[in-house]
Amino acid sequence: MLLLVSYGLYAQTNAAYTLILLGVTFVTYYFALLIERSQAERPKHLLIVCGSVLALLPLLVFKYYNFIINTSNAFFESIHCATVLPGLNWAVPLGISFFTFQAVGYLMDVYYRRIKAEHNWLDYMLFVSFFPQIMSGPISKAKDLLPQIKTCRQFDAAMATQGLKWFVWGLFLKVMMADRLGMYVDQVLDNYMFNSGTSCLLATIYYSFQIYGDFAGYSFMAMGVGKLMGFNLINNFQRPYLSTSITDFWRRWHISLSTWLKDYVYIPLGGSRCSKARNYWNIFVTFLVSGIWHGANWTFVFWGVLHGLFQIIEKMFGWQKVTTTNLPIRVARIVITFTLVTIAWIFFRQPTIADAFGVIERIVTEHGALFKPSNTEVVFSALSIGIVACVDLLREFLPKRFYQLVQAPVVVRWCVYYALLLIVLLSGVFDSSQFIYVSF
Repeated sequence: MLLLVSYGLYAQTNAAYTLILLGVTFVTYYFALLIERSQAERPKHLLIVCGSVLALLPLLVFKYYNFIINTSNAFFESIHCATVLPGLNWAVPLGISFFTFQAVGYLMDVYYRRIKAEHNWLDYMLFVSFFPQIMSGPISKAKDLLPQIKTCRQFDAAMATQGLKWFVWGLFLKVMMADRLGMYVDQVLDNYMFNSGTSCLLATIYYSFQIYGDFAGYSFMAMGVGKLMGFNLINNFQRPYLSTSITDFWRRWHISLSTWLKDYVYIPLGGSRCSKARNYWNIFVTFLVSGIWHGANWTFVFWGVLHGLFQIIEKMFGWQKVTTTNLPIRVARIVITFTLVTIAWIFFRQPTIADAFGVIERIVTEHGALFKPSNTEVVFSALSIGIVACVDLLREFLPKRFYQLVQAPVVVRWCVYYALLLIVLLSGVFDSSQFIYVSF
C-alpha cells in the first residue's frame, strides 16, 4: 500500500520520471547483491565504483549537464571560439538529489559491511521512494528505515499524537513564518539595486528565518506523517541558529545530509586521522561537495566553500572545541555564528555571485529608508519570528519546563493546539508556494 502511494504521488509531478526513480532503485539494489556475493576485494571495488556512477548518472545529467555546458560555452566565448554546445530543456526530477544520495548511501553501507544487502525488492523500493521524505528528505540510512519497513507495525496513539504535533508545528513554520517572510525577501532582494542597504539587511535576516522555517517545516511535517504510520524518521534540525560555532551549526542544520557527507565523503578521504593540512583539505572538499549538491550554480559552490573555510579557520584556532557556561560569552558566539551563516545565505539566495556581492555592498554603503510593507505584514512577520525564537530558546535553555506542557491539563494543551492552528489559519500564507529544497 505504501509503495503504491509513494509511486502514485511521485508520478503526479511527471509520470515519466518514475522511470528515473525506478532505475536508481534497481541499480543500487542489484549492485548491492553483487557486492555481497563477491569475495575478492578488487571486484568489489570495481562494483562499487560502477554501481555508484550508474546511480549518480541521472543526477549528473539532469541537474548538472546544463551547468557544465553553459560554463563551457562561456569559456569558448571568452577565447572567441564559435563552438556552442547544446543544452537540455528538461525539468529536474523531483527530489532526485535526496533519493539518489539515500540509495548510494545504502550501496556504500553494503560495501563497507555496515549492513547486509536487502533481498526483498519491494521493501527496498519503499526505502528509496518513501513518500514523506522523497521530496526534501531527510536522507535516511538503510539501517534505520529498512528494519521499520520490515517490522509489523500497529497503531500507536501516543506516537500518532506526537506526529500530529510535529505536523502542526511544521505547518506553522512553513505557512506562517517562511512564506510570509518570503514575500518581503522576494520584493527586496530580487530588486536590491532599487532598495536601501537597511532594507537589504532586514531582507537578508528574514531570508535566514525563511529558509529555516521552509526546510525545517517540511522536515517536521515529514516526521509527523511518518509517526502517524509508525515510522521514526531522523530529526533534521536541532535549533541551528543557537549554534556557538559553524561546526556546531552543521551538527544542527540538515543533520541527515551532514551525516551523509561525513560518512561517505569526509571519513573516506581520511577524516581527521591524518596531518592537519590533509584534514583541512578533507573539510574543504566535503563542503565543496555540499555546495555542488545544493545546486548547479557557482553561487552554491561559493556558499559551500565559505562554510568550508569557516570550519577550517575554527579548527586552526581550536574554536570549535571551546565550550562555556558564561551566558554573555555564549550569546556573543551565537550572534557571531548567526552573522556568518546569514552572510553565506546571501550567496545561496542570489542568482549570481555578482548579485550577492551587490547586496553586501548596498548593506555596507547605501543606508536609507526602510522599505515597509503593510502594518499587518510587519505584525505577522514579527509574531512568527518571535514565536519560533521563544520555542527554540525554551527548548535550548529550559527543556524540562518546555516539555512539561505534555503533562499539562487537557484544557491547557488543547488551548495551545487551537491557538497555534488559529494563528496558522488566520495569518498563514496559502499561495501553494513550493518548498525551497524541492529544487535541490
